[in-house]
Amino acid sequence: MLRVLDDFEGRWRIQRHILPNSGARGSFEGEAEWRPSKGGLAYIETGTLTLSGAVPMQAERRYHWASDLSVYFQDGRFFHTVPAGGGETRHWCDPDLYTVNYDFTDWPGFTVRWHVRGPRKAYTMCSFLKPLDAP
Repeated sequence: MLRVLDDFEGRWRIQRHILPNSGARGSFEGEAEWRPSKGGLAYIETGTLTLSGAVPMQAERRYHWASDLSVYFQDGRFFHTVPAGGGETRHWCDPDLYTVNYDFTDWPGFTVRWHVRGPRKAYTMCSFLKPLDAP
């Protein structure tokens, strides 16, 4: 089934694992919320980021999702478009390539897996999202 913007509106639990090619592993646990904003949905993610060997810290991300599932950074720059049926897309952030796969197989829960490669960054980040009201 194809996802539409309204499918994401609401509050979600989020768990994330960050696996660098070298260096400290990390995890993130918190909440993601999609709420109406400017003809789309504002995405606000808050929670606790824990990196191996470091004190846990509060973390936050914000994006804007448009009706066609295009995602924009907070400053308005285009980031990527979420494939409505799930699948892969990319974002080039010179000189690093971000490849992402959206997996909606277990809807209403879903997985987002990033592979980041380049001279400045090399890691895999996997996020699991599930509505807060889901068992």
